[in-house]
Amino acid sequence: MKITIENTSKIVELNGVPVRIWEGETDTGIKVHCFITRVAISIEEEDQEQFEKELKSVKPPTAEIESYPLRLIL
Repeated sequence: MKITIENTSKIVELNGVPVRIWEGETDTGIKVHCFITRVAISIEEEDQEQFEKELKSVKPPTAEIESYPLRLIL
């Protein structure tokens, strides 16, 4: 399975750790929500500044994410 995700401005706390919610879909069109604590690139990557710029560019979360029931997260 492959997924394409976009970072949102929504940050929640899970197990005492802040996580950013990313939204996207699988290659077959199924909508997904990802709860990501860290994103890193290779230290040898030449375009680290561009990566940081893209990482800081966030979209507003959808209404679905704004009221996400955290008790449903494994």
